[in-house]
Amino acid sequence: ACGTRSRYPPRARREPRIPSPPHLRRVAAMISEGRPRESLVKYDPPLELGPASPEVLARKGKPGQATSLKAQLAKKAQLPPVESKPSTDDVLHALLPPREWVEESKHFMQYVSNQPATRLDVIQLQEALDQRLMERQARETGICPVREELYSQCFDELIRQVTINQPERGLLLLRVRDEIRMSIAAYQTLYQSSVTFGTRKQLQSEQGKAETEQMIAEQEDLKRKREASVVELKNKCEAIERREAERRTVDERKRKEEIDFLKHQQTHLDSFLKSHDTKS
Repeated sequence: ACGTRSRYPPRARREPRIPSPPHLRRVAAMISEGRPRESLVKYDPPLELGPASPEVLARKGKPGQATSLKAQLAKKAQLPPVESKPSTDDVLHALLPPREWVEESKHFMQYVSNQPATRLDVIQLQEALDQRLMERQARETGICPVREELYSQCFDELIRQVTINQPERGLLLLRVRDEIRMSIAAYQTLYQSSVTFGTRKQLQSEQGKAETEQMIAEQEDLKRKREASVVELKNKCEAIERREAERRTVDERKRKEEIDFLKHQQTHLDSFLKSHDTKS
């Protein structure tokens, strides 16, 4: 990169401009309250636009409010077509819109710098990235919003440096950046929907579990009642069988006694008849 610096002579520093381009006015949707946090992207000194108007105050957001991926994707600027050979400033303002904030009831705006980067700037960017990661205690692995924000700023600064040397390459890098952000936003949406689905299924399973446990308890209670009824009926059946056996024993004994009495009576009558026949 250092060997090709002579092909791109240093650009003259642009004069501060109060009005913003039309594509920038479409992008600036919310104004932060207080000076924004220092970014890895290189900006020009802030411009004071005067007292904050009611419209500006109406667009004022919370201080230090983080911008989500969906919000970043929703506020993309209208990029100039490559065929029209746009100027470097137009491409830079489309890629990296200016920052706006309200401080002490004054409206400030800060444009991204259009100064070419040197090899030393790249080394300083790497050192600043490592230092910010350490200062803000970003996690080295896993999901970390702080690490994601800092690497996004570093990538934007690299896009700024490349765009100054070759705007077309900067536009292509912007497409890569937006595609990455859309993919991450899609993964986040999928993760959130899966978490919601899992939570709903868990609640449904817990509700079904309670109903099933209640049904099991009812069935077990019914089983115990029926088992008690079976035992009771068995006891009744055994008692009936014992009574019937005793009754049959008594009846058989009575019948035997009657048979024995009748046999004795028959024998007595037979002997009486024989004696009567002999007399006659």
